[in-house]
Amino acid sequence: METPKNLLLILHYIRRFISRLLSLVSLKDFVLSLLLLLCGLSSLTVQLSGSTTSIHLWGPRRRRHSRPALVLLHGFGGFAKWQFERQIAPLSRHFDLYLPDLVFFGQSVSTEGKRSVKFQAECVAEAMRKLGVERYTVAGVSYGGFVAFCMAAAAAEREVERVVVIASGVASSAKERKELVDKEGREVSELLLPERVEDLRNLFRRCMFRPPTWLPDFLLRDFIEIMFKDHRKERTELLNELLSDGVGRGALPIPKQETLILWGDEDTIFPLPLAYALKRHLGEKAKLQVIKEAGHALPLEKPYHVNSLIRRSSRYAFATSADRYVDPQQ
Repeated sequence: METPKNLLLILHYIRRFISRLLSLVSLKDFVLSLLLLLCGLSSLTVQLSGSTTSIHLWGPRRRRHSRPALVLLHGFGGFAKWQFERQIAPLSRHFDLYLPDLVFFGQSVSTEGKRSVKFQAECVAEAMRKLGVERYTVAGVSYGGFVAFCMAAAAAEREVERVVVIASGVASSAKERKELVDKEGREVSELLLPERVEDLRNLFRRCMFRPPTWLPDFLLRDFIEIMFKDHRKERTELLNELLSDGVGRGALPIPKQETLILWGDEDTIFPLPLAYALKRHLGEKAKLQVIKEAGHALPLEKPYHVNSLIRRSSRYAFATSADRYVDPQQ
C-alpha cells in the first residue's frame, strides 16, 4: 500500500525538526540570538505594504536618539546575525544597530515575483521607514553591498547618510561578471549556495584568506541544512538576476552620500581591481581602505579593522589627506 504524500511530507518535517533540536549549528544560532538580546536588540517582523512581503530583523529594543543608526546587510553566505556576529557587540555600543534578513533569507519572505537588487533595497528602506528610523548609515557585504549601494542611490541624503560597501563588485560590468562566472567553470550557485560538504569547504577556501583547517563533515552538513536548504530556488533566481543586471540596468549611478569602501587584498570572489574601479567611479566622496591578508569574508576575518573603520567613518568626513590611496591604473 502506497504511503500518502501528505504523510511523507509530515514525516520529513518531523525529521528536520528533530535534527535541528540536536543540531550544533542550531545551538550556535540560539547563542547568537542570546548575544543580540544581551546587546539590547530584539527580533522584529515588519509587514510591508500590500502584505505580500515581510522583513525579519534584529533592532534596538529602545531607541537611543543620541546614537546614529546603522543598518548591516548580509550576503549570500548566511543570515544577518551569522555574517555580522563579530560586529554585534562592538558596534551596538556606538550605534542603534539594525540587522535585517534580506528577502528569502532567514525569516524574510515574499510572494512577489521580483528578484532584483532594487527590490531588496526597496524592501529594506520601507522596513526602516515603518520602524520610524529617519536617518541611518547602511553597510553591506558582498550581495548586501549591492543592496546598500542601491538604497543610497535611490534615497535622499536625509534618509541614507553614509554608505559602507564591503567586498562588493558593484562597479563590475555585465561582461566582467560573466568573465568571473566563466572562470569558475561551473554554476556560481554551486559555489555560493552549496549543497554538498565539498562545495561548502570550497566556499570557505574561496572566501577566507585563512580558512578553517579542519571541520567535521557532520558539522558542515548541519550548516548546509540550516543555512542553504530553504528558499534555494528563489536565492538562485536572486543570484542569476544579480549576475545579469548588477545594481540595475543602465549606467551605474553615483550616490551623493559619502561612501566607505572596504576590501581584502586577497579577495578571489570580487578581485581587488573592482575596488579601485568603484573608487574611481565615485570620486572624491569615496574612501577606499584595503585590508591586508584578508579575503572576501572581511567582517569575520578582520572584525577589528571593519568595526573601527565603520566607527571612524561615522565621526569624520572622508575628504582628508589620510584618505589617499594608490590606484594601480594611475
